[in-house]
Parts: sequence; C-alpha cells; structure tokens
Amino acid sequence: MEEFELEEGERVTLTVRKHWFVLLLSMLPFLLLAYLPTVLPGLFAGFAKQSPELLELLSTLTLDNMYVRLFLGLWWLMLWIGAFNTFTQYYLNHWVITSHRIVRIEQHGFFNREVSSFLLLKVQDVSTTVDGIFADLLGYGTIQVETAGTSAKHFVMDGVSDPQGMRDLIMREIGQLHTPTNTGV
Repeated sequence: MEEFELEEGERVTLTVRKHWFVLLLSMLPFLLLAYLPTVLPGLFAGFAKQSPELLELLSTLTLDNMYVRLFLGLWWLMLWIGAFNTFTQYYLNHWVITSHRIVRIEQHGFFNREVSSFLLLKVQDVSTTVDGIFADLLGYGTIQVETAGTSAKHFVMDGVSDPQGMRDLIMREIGQLHTPTNTGV
C-alpha cells in the first residue's frame, strides 16, 4: 500500500520511525497490567487474615470459577488490543524525507490515516531537542520542522533516533535544492 507517489526525479532519502526505546516504554504498562492478576491474590490473602468475611469471599475467587476466568480473559484481551494498537501506532507513524519534500504519515486508531507533506523549499526552521538522561544516552529526541508562508505549519515528531543527524540531512537536502545544477557548458 503506497501512501504517496514520488514525483519525477524525486528519491526517498530516509524513512524515520520513533526510537525502539520509546516503543519499549509505551509497552511496559501493558506488561505490568498483564502481570497484575497473578500478584493480586497474594495481596488479598494478606488482608484476608484480618477479616474472615473477606477470606470466605476470596475462597470463591479461584480459576475454577467461570466468572473469574471470563474476567481474566477479557482483561488480557483488552490489554492485548491496547498493546497491539500501541505497536501499530509505532510502526505506521513515520516520516519520509525525500529529495523534494517531507511526508508525515500518522495513523489514528486502526482505520484512520493522515498523510501530509510540504516542500523542502518552504522549510524555514529545523530544530531538535534531546530531553532526559535516557534520551541523551540512547540518542533520541524531538525534531520540529517549520515552514514559511501565510499558513505557517510545523511538523513535530517525538522520540526520533538521532534527531541531530536527521536535522543535518534535511538541511543538506535543502542545500542541494538551492544549488544550481551544472549544465556542463
């Protein structure tokens, strides 16, 4: 499935997604929440020693109870859907830098995609931010590209690998567009 067509003489320079560590951080809550049902019985057992009524209630909440199995199945299903949505967002949200433009492809939910682009000739400012110890150690950050014109737009992408290198690449592509071509006279 092709989101956009390249113009004549245009080539793809780089396709950029978020850093793998950003995906790991966004998947961590799903992993912890999936593990939660295995920890809760032990916590409740500690409280149950103080209350005989609670001990009796907890004795009915075993895997032999079909409602407990139903709840656990639904719990893990919802977590799986959430984790799959997070991975889908990670994989399908990306930037494509070509020799003439920057294309941003954003996936909203499972069935809604937005593709927007602007020409490199209209780029006014490219800035990067690396914020935090993990971002500094692993080399990821935020890149913001602003355009000139009456309806000034800007593209922002968080968690990009090597944002300084990406900024330099964009500036190099802009420089090549502004350089007159050799006619070989």
